[in-house]
Amino acid sequence: MSKSDKKIEEKSSSEDKKSEKIQTVEEKLKTVEEKLLRTMADMENQRRRFEKERQEAFEFGGFNFARETLSLLDNIDRATDSFKNDEKLKNNNDLDKIIDGIEVVKNDLISIFKKNGIIAIECKNKKFDPNFHQAMLEVEDNTKEPGTVVQEIQKGYMMKDRLLRPSLVGVTKKREEKVEKTSNDKEKTEKIGEKK
Repeated sequence: MSKSDKKIEEKSSSEDKKSEKIQTVEEKLKTVEEKLLRTMADMENQRRRFEKERQEAFEFGGFNFARETLSLLDNIDRATDSFKNDEKLKNNNDLDKIIDGIEVVKNDLISIFKKNGIIAIECKNKKFDPNFHQAMLEVEDNTKEPGTVVQEIQKGYMMKDRLLRPSLVGVTKKREEKVEKTSNDKEKTEKIGEKK
């Protein structure tokens, strides 16, 4: 090989090395660009998740407080019922004033609930829905379709689109008709008894 051939060969090998370096730099740049895009997408997803959690915390932050406050409403109803059913208080002239005062407090509490998106679940004469109702007893009734709510034991409540407390209800079921033994049934049982 001549010197000129060696120079050409060295130039071509150095150019190959440069092109390899350029390719590796381009590949590295592409890899870094992909990582950057993934990181930016992750950051955007995290930002959205935090925003959603913040919004839910704002909307449902008082969820547990609201659930526990429902017992106040239940106790107010129990108090008015006990006052109305107490024989000693029935003769008291001030009973109506006491009950009216309690009803004012109850109405204020219901108003506060409504302002905060808490509403009672209407369930009487509606189809039983396990998402909103909890069956406590079954009532035999052939006049209504089976699975219809006929009794409300405890009111249920929703807070915006979430169940705060299910309604405790009584649900209808078909009345089982008692089958009287006919003479044919008696004859069959007698024949079985004779065979033994």
